[in-house]
Amino acid sequence: MALIDFGGVKEEVVTRKEFSMAKARKVLKNETIAVIGYGVQGPAQGLNMRDNGFNVIVGQSKQFKRDWDRAVKDGWAPGKNLFEIEEAARRGTIIQMLVSDAAQKAIWPLIKRCLNPGDALYFSHGFSIVYRDQTKVIPPKNVDVIMVAPKGSGTSVRRNFLSGAGINSSFAIFQDATGRAYDRCVALGIAVGSGYLFPTTFEREVFSDLTGERGVLMGALAGIMEAQYEVLRTHGHSPSEAFNETVEELTQSLIRLVDENGMDWMYSNCSATAQRGALDWKPKFKKATLPLFKELYKRVKQGDETRRVLKSCGKPDYQQQLAKELGEIAGSEMWQAGKAARALRPKEAAREITKATKGVEGRKA
Repeated sequence: MALIDFGGVKEEVVTRKEFSMAKARKVLKNETIAVIGYGVQGPAQGLNMRDNGFNVIVGQSKQFKRDWDRAVKDGWAPGKNLFEIEEAARRGTIIQMLVSDAAQKAIWPLIKRCLNPGDALYFSHGFSIVYRDQTKVIPPKNVDVIMVAPKGSGTSVRRNFLSGAGINSSFAIFQDATGRAYDRCVALGIAVGSGYLFPTTFEREVFSDLTGERGVLMGALAGIMEAQYEVLRTHGHSPSEAFNETVEELTQSLIRLVDENGMDWMYSNCSATAQRGALDWKPKFKKATLPLFKELYKRVKQGDETRRVLKSCGKPDYQQQLAKELGEIAGSEMWQAGKAARALRPKEAAREITKATKGVEGRKA
């Protein structure tokens, strides 16, 4: 591992320099990697491993026709490297559980029957294992239980792979039955396209992930955007102006400066008026939201958020309800304004984005 200084705290990470693709291929040369689920992370991780030369098969229920057809479109051949879930799990020596968390609970009895001593059970999220009192996903003692959690959506995992950048991922060992769990885990992390890997535990991963996606990454971000847009519209600003000042400038300009060199660098490359205002209001927003984040983390740690997910996502009509909720967002004035704004972007940039994300939908595990 390489020792890296993260803001004064030194942490060990694994890069492609320490653990090369050639080494990963050597570690996994006799393995059959069964990707279970072709809806979220499955396509990106499966395609990346296939492109990197690993022996990969896909397990996807034909009942979900859209995902099965998508796998066929991506070049997976039924009966050759595309199977029903049980058949793929039976053939695999590494079983990658990449269906949704609620679905993992539902299919676990089937998967458990297919496991052989020495197999590896792979996750990209600590959910099923950490909250096993709720999910009942309790692996047998004679298999490795490992995790590689890419820090991004399936779209980002595939896009970064195609660009050669890679995506950072965390990794963890929950159970080492074979003595090879570490090598298998890191090799898989390299195989799926990670730029670098940092160690964690299943528990720390799921606590941080559930907090992050409900907070800054998705829930808080969307909520703050809606609030600012509403205030601007209430005071007579046009939809295009409100959207540009709320979303477009962030996603197309400022966040890219943060990505390049950090928040301070972004501030230093904005006007003095913007700098002063941002520095004055930053602590106010922190004070207002800190209690919410404390409440959120507590709910995650206690398993309340998990119970909510399993109860809601396990309902027969969940997909219809989800479509309704997402439709309300898509149909809102703010995101209709966003649709119009995106259509006005330079066509060449739009084509590059489409090319990079071809075959991978923007959904996160």
